[in-house]
Amino acid sequence: SAVGRGPEVPFRSEAYRISATARGKELRLTLSAQQHPPGAAAPRQDLVFRFGMSGSFRLCPAAELPRHAHLRFLTRESPPRALCFVDVRRFGSWRLGDAWQEERGPCVVSEYQAFRENVLKNVDDRAFDVPICEALLNQKYFNGIGNYLRAEILYRVKIPPFEKARTVLEALKDKDQEKKKDPSLTLSKKVKLMRKNQDLLELCHTVPMEVITAGKQLFDAEHADNYAAFKEWLQCYMVPGMSCLRDRQGRTIWFQGEPGPMAPKGQRPQKTRRKKSAQLKADPKTPEATSRALKRAAATPPKADEKEEGEEEEAGRPRKGRARGKKRVTPAPALPEPEVPLNTRRSLRTSARRGRG
Repeated sequence: SAVGRGPEVPFRSEAYRISATARGKELRLTLSAQQHPPGAAAPRQDLVFRFGMSGSFRLCPAAELPRHAHLRFLTRESPPRALCFVDVRRFGSWRLGDAWQEERGPCVVSEYQAFRENVLKNVDDRAFDVPICEALLNQKYFNGIGNYLRAEILYRVKIPPFEKARTVLEALKDKDQEKKKDPSLTLSKKVKLMRKNQDLLELCHTVPMEVITAGKQLFDAEHADNYAAFKEWLQCYMVPGMSCLRDRQGRTIWFQGEPGPMAPKGQRPQKTRRKKSAQLKADPKTPEATSRALKRAAATPPKADEKEEGEEEEAGRPRKGRARGKKRVTPAPALPEPEVPLNTRRSLRTSARRGRG
């Protein structure tokens, strides 16, 4: 598109096929020409995409392109459709070539064993001097883990987000060494143990797999704005009742319980508020709302009543400025007054003072 920030794609072909390979947070598209001279290699072009926060691919009619469709691949059918790279916030990008980014480690989904070994053999790296919630966003070791995944993983494994990363990972390193030394553990037993008591690194693999395998239920491509199923799947991230803090990078982490020893100073965990029921908002005269109002009224009586009680207590005492020797006049019995709402009552003393002024 005219406003796209990515490089021009120098590939031209009347008919080509698109294939894709994913690794962590990157996606590689390969464009292969279908028409080429006999004996010659088929022209091809590789593109590697990063999605940022809002990037995605959509297949839609070519005449109804979505806004922010920065790169488009047209089909040959009639009417044609377009495979679009859509990025509203423009944090995503693409580059020419087939090379993955060098600073990214093995994928947590497709290269689990290599991912685990890469983390545990580098536990002494300075990258693990930070809280575990910040280390989980380091794509050099946790390629594919993002903000909502780290919250879900730490919540399930019950690790405070601001526990030191090295402390958490050294325990897993010792655990792996004990498993290797134990000859009674067969492969099937290891698999059973992994499923029963999943550690942090195992959850870095299984939690994203839940999203991928249930992708059709969690993400509806035809209704991209409908996140109801995804919100239902979430257990911690932005869930009412959970606490949240900002880490040193300014990213918000959701958690339950204590934040951990490396929590940022000067911040207090804020809890996500639970939404009030729609019934109470729509009809304030429901039994539950009425009973609550009565309890509050009983607990804190109106100020007007308090002042009248004070008047009764001081009725027998002489007021300031009056002679003590004066005879007290017994007031005549008052006639019953009509009921006045509590909020409109005023004490006699208040009105007398105002008149005096």
